[in-house]
Amino acid sequence: MKQAMIEAAKNAEEKLVIPLFQFRNYGQQLPHHWSTISNESAFGTDYFTRTAVAKSNILVNAPDETKYFYQDLDASGARLNSTNRYTVTFAKDGAPPVNGFWSLSIYNQHHFFITNPINRFSVGTKNKDLRLAVDGSLTIHVQPDAPKDPVQRANWLPAPEGDFSLYLRAYWPKTPITDGSWTPPPVERQ
Repeated sequence: MKQAMIEAAKNAEEKLVIPLFQFRNYGQQLPHHWSTISNESAFGTDYFTRTAVAKSNILVNAPDETKYFYQDLDASGARLNSTNRYTVTFAKDGAPPVNGFWSLSIYNQHHFFITNPINRFSVGTKNKDLRLAVDGSLTIHVQPDAPKDPVQRANWLPAPEGDFSLYLRAYWPKTPITDGSWTPPPVERQ
């Protein structure tokens, strides 16, 4: 009986718990492999989403306070990994529409921050040194090593070793976010 319990615990960890770290396994699937949930902090009897959020996110605010978008995959559907370089480009006037602020954060495969050379774990509204392209777009460079170009380096989000995830948080979101008409752009592999 003891061996059966050990095997059941291993099986549950592999087939139930570990997959909850992959956002594509729950919530609403959005364009470009992003996902979100719509019942933040009001899960009711949605025990699956409540458990998934508790495992992968710990805590979320109400949707009128903060809207969360989660990403594990690049535009082609491949797992985000530090062996690659990526960009996230917001078109001119295409940054997350918020009354408060927004941020794009990066986490390791266990959804923790990992020390990096510039102590940067997110970029967004708070970064006053982000550089726009001549067309008004904003490109975030997600990669383990610093870009050589100073303009790109200002927009660098250092990637931790191995697989990682991106979270886009929109604080005090405007209607295009809350009604679902705005979603994040793709994460492009370079």
